[in-house]
Amino acid sequence: MKRIITIGREFGSGGRELGRYLAETLSFAYYDREIIAEIAKRTSLSEKYIQHITEQKPIIPFPIHTGRTFWAAIPDYNQSVHQEQHSIIREMAEKSDCVIVGRGADYILRDSNPFRLFVYSDMDSKIRRCRNNDSSDYEAGEALTDKELARRIEQINTGRADYYEFYTGQTWGARENYDLCVNTGRYTDFKQLAESIAQFCSW
Repeated sequence: MKRIITIGREFGSGGRELGRYLAETLSFAYYDREIIAEIAKRTSLSEKYIQHITEQKPIIPFPIHTGRTFWAAIPDYNQSVHQEQHSIIREMAEKSDCVIVGRGADYILRDSNPFRLFVYSDMDSKIRRCRNNDSSDYEAGEALTDKELARRIEQINTGRADYYEFYTGQTWGARENYDLCVNTGRYTDFKQLAESIAQFCSW
């Protein structure tokens, strides 16, 4: 059986960066935005759109009583993207030992007994990391105050939590759903942290 590490992470906590170092330390494959790119290939939807709907709980755009004929004509992009994501994550996990970031991989691959990591940190650390690092969800050129950025971070994390709960029935970030929860707030050397985690989860 392949060795799998899944990483759930709060936005701004550095989970993506830690995942890359962890994959390098263990010589594992690393999957994150590659999943979005593959979904885009299979669905012909834009990566930006897919990124948006994979971090938000599906919203029914019209009331159920609108009419069955009209309702049936509405493309269910949320469901099709979720199904493709589910298939792609399983395919990637079957190829080789790997680290998979986000997207409910811990739940999707639960039968494969992955090592489930959750990464979080305090708000000040998240804001600082967003200011200092490139991020798909935060543009450095945006003139946001710390208060506005904190609100944005909370919105993103609320969306992730809602998405995770909708598709898994589990609570995102709840310690009982993970093998290790790491507070990255006081860490600056993620490479060293990754090496320590690699030793902790060695098979």
